[in-house]
Amino acid sequence: MVSRPPGDSGTLTTDAAREGAASRRFLARATLLSAVLSMAGALFGLGRDRALAELFGAGADTDAFLVAWTLPEMASTLLIEDGMAFVLVPAFSVALARRAAGAGTPDPVHALVAASLPRLCLALAGVGAALVAGAPLLVSVLAPGLPDPSLAVSCTRLTATCVLSFGLAGYCSAALRAHRSYLAPGAIYIAYNITIIATMLVLSERWGVRSAALGVALGGCLMVAVQAPSLWRRIAGRPDGPGSAYDGDGGDGDGDTGRLLSRGLVCAVLLFTLGRQSQVLIERYFASGLPAGAISHLNYAQKVAQLPMSLAMMVCVVTFPVVAQAVARGDTRRARDRVERDLVLVASIALLGAAAIVAAAPQIVQLLFQRGAFTAGDTAATAAVMRVYAVGLLGHTLVGALVRSYFSAGRTTWYPLGAMGVGVLANVVIGAWAVEQWGARGIAAANAVGITLTALLLLHGLGPRSVPVRVRRIVARLAGPVCAAVFATGAGLVCAGPFASPAASVAACCMCVTAVFLLLAWIFDVADTRSLLLSVVHSVRRSVRRSVKRRLRHGR
Repeated sequence: MVSRPPGDSGTLTTDAAREGAASRRFLARATLLSAVLSMAGALFGLGRDRALAELFGAGADTDAFLVAWTLPEMASTLLIEDGMAFVLVPAFSVALARRAAGAGTPDPVHALVAASLPRLCLALAGVGAALVAGAPLLVSVLAPGLPDPSLAVSCTRLTATCVLSFGLAGYCSAALRAHRSYLAPGAIYIAYNITIIATMLVLSERWGVRSAALGVALGGCLMVAVQAPSLWRRIAGRPDGPGSAYDGDGGDGDGDTGRLLSRGLVCAVLLFTLGRQSQVLIERYFASGLPAGAISHLNYAQKVAQLPMSLAMMVCVVTFPVVAQAVARGDTRRARDRVERDLVLVASIALLGAAAIVAAAPQIVQLLFQRGAFTAGDTAATAAVMRVYAVGLLGHTLVGALVRSYFSAGRTTWYPLGAMGVGVLANVVIGAWAVEQWGARGIAAANAVGITLTALLLLHGLGPRSVPVRVRRIVARLAGPVCAAVFATGAGLVCAGPFASPAASVAACCMCVTAVFLLLAWIFDVADTRSLLLSVVHSVRRSVRRSVKRRLRHGR
């Protein structure tokens, strides 16, 4: 650090302000890039589901594939989106801070990769091989009610290969995001879904629904290939990373790596993520005893209902390395402010999407899926389930955002696992009763109740176990977007009704819901909406004035 004269505090303040403004601009650009790539991946995901529905409908074949699809669903959450990121982003953040601070030999980043990647590959390869060999047993556990499990077994043997490929993809994603690189990690689901769609279109007549399972296996390999060159360029050298100074001793590389990747931390993260994803297992288990197509209806409804959550979570994906680095430097105030802003913002985005989904669920499903083998009856059943799922969307989003504050310090904590265990237990108990009463809708309702209970417990436990967030302040600030979503849903129901065309109905509903929600967000000043919009207006005016001045100068 460069020393300054005692009377030069004004310069220090100016430099800090400039650094903060540059950081905010970087986060805004990174969030926008991640959101655009995430939405593109989600749209291709809808295209994948649409192709699946059009080619195979919602019957016994798709149910068999969706049982096998349980493995990629769990692997993506465990190895890409949550589990791997919770462990590796803080570890790489500290390693990069020590590298920038001039830590000696061995290089902290190289030491971390050497200590973790080979062991990870061996472990994932072993688990994948065990799943391939034990596919018949796995299918009998996941869906004991399937009348003919042979198709599900063959699909499972193909999708089990994703354990290794998804693990490597998740490792690359976590390392790149810790390096503040978001392009390649954001593009992986685009490549993945395009591969599945292409494989189904080429091989569906010959392989049937097995073509979708083969697409999963090929898509997982492409996810790794998309990121590997970018990661290699970043870990090969020792660049001087700006803004990554670490206020501590560099320490011994091997010892630090062992501390950052302790077995307790890895177990806590993996068990929490498995508990969260076990909700899918619970749903498939209960739905396997319902008439054919119930698993498919639940799957299609969940995929659409969780789109707003996927978009909202892009905020946390970008800011999680920032929080981890702030915690590594001991700057708890910055970490707290960042987490509080993120919680309100992601909740607002999720609630806006949930309002639109509840208001126009039948029209959305009809527009996306009702063609080919997907009938009007499938549309009605899927829309009913989707509305129930949307009720739990806020809980799902908050769980994904809240748990990051627990694991941002890279320390072992078991509280998130306990909170998730309570939610899973509620899901099982309520689901066992509700499936007899309401079928697939009862399964979705149990899911919504269980995840909402987990979110409340995680919110209650914030404080000494995590980033010291002010819980009461967050709860008070969440009241505004909840009220805005309720009124926006009512307005959307009114606007969606008059139109016969599903496209026109969805468009009118989305515009109405967005307008009402933003108006109420302005009134309640949700997530600092007023200051944000005013700053945008000010920036636009300033840009216009500069453009006019340039034209006048050229005119002279």
